[in-house]
Amino acid sequence: MRCLPTKQFQPQSLPPSLSITNIPHFTTATNSLPSSSMPLFSSILSKTATTRSLLMSSSRSPKTRLRGVVFDMDGTLTVPAIDFAAMYRAVLGEHEYNRIKSQNPSGIDILHEIENWTPQKQRKAFETIADYERQGLNRLQIMPGAAELCGLLDSKNIRRGLITRNVKSAVDLFHERFGITFSPALSREFRPYKPDPAPLLHICSVWDVLPNEVIMVGDSLKDDVACGKRAGAFTCLLDETGRYDSPKYADVEHKPDFKVTSLAEVYSILEVNFDLSP
Repeated sequence: MRCLPTKQFQPQSLPPSLSITNIPHFTTATNSLPSSSMPLFSSILSKTATTRSLLMSSSRSPKTRLRGVVFDMDGTLTVPAIDFAAMYRAVLGEHEYNRIKSQNPSGIDILHEIENWTPQKQRKAFETIADYERQGLNRLQIMPGAAELCGLLDSKNIRRGLITRNVKSAVDLFHERFGITFSPALSREFRPYKPDPAPLLHICSVWDVLPNEVIMVGDSLKDDVACGKRAGAFTCLLDETGRYDSPKYADVEHKPDFKVTSLAEVYSILEVNFDLSP
C-alpha cells in the first residue's frame, strides 16, 4: 500500500488563549482525504479544542470584581510638597525624632505620637503641623497620571474615594483646583484616622461593598498599606523612588499586594488582576 504524504494540521480558528502546544496533534493526509471525511474530522477537532478550553477555564480562578479604589492624597494624588522629616523634627525635637525613627522602620506616626500630650503641648504641635501643611498647599500639584487614571476608572463605573491625614480644607482645595472629586473624601477630622481601618471600612459601608472588592492606593507603608490590609482590602504601594526596596522594610508587618513606581502603572495592574466590568 502506498503511504499518503502527510502534514501536520494547524487549526486557524483557535482563540489566542489556547496555545497550539496544548492541543493534541493530528497527523492526517489532508490533501488526499475524500471530501466526505472532512466534516467528521472537523467535528473531532472542534470537540477536542472545546474540551481543552473548558478544562483551562475551570483551572483558572475567576478574577475578583473591583468595585472601588480608595486613594491617599499627599504624595499619591498630589506631588510630594510637604517635608515630613522637617515637620517631625520641628514637632518632636531632633533627639526624640531620631529615637522614634530608629524604632519604627516604616515611618513615624506623628499624630499618634502627640495624641497623649498635654493640651497645651498638643496645640503647639498642631500649629506646627498646620504651618507645614499650608506651605505644602502653596505648592500643590496633581500627580502625573492621576487625572488619566481617574478617567479610566470612571469609564468602568468604578467608585473613587479618598483618605488623608491632612485637613479638610486641603481636600477641598484639591477638589477645587483640579476639578476631580472623590466621595467619600475623609480627612483627619474623621476619627480614628489611618492606619486604623475605620476610614476605609466606613467608605465600604457607604458604597455597600465588601473590603475585598476595594483596593487602597497610597505611598505609605505605615498609613496606606496598613489601613488597607487591616480592613481586608487589596493594597497598592506607590513607590516612585524605590525607597521601600531597602532591606530595612523587609520585615514590616503589612506588605502591599502590588507595588508601582507611577500612577500610570496602576490601571494595568487593575486590568490584569481584577474584573473591571462596569
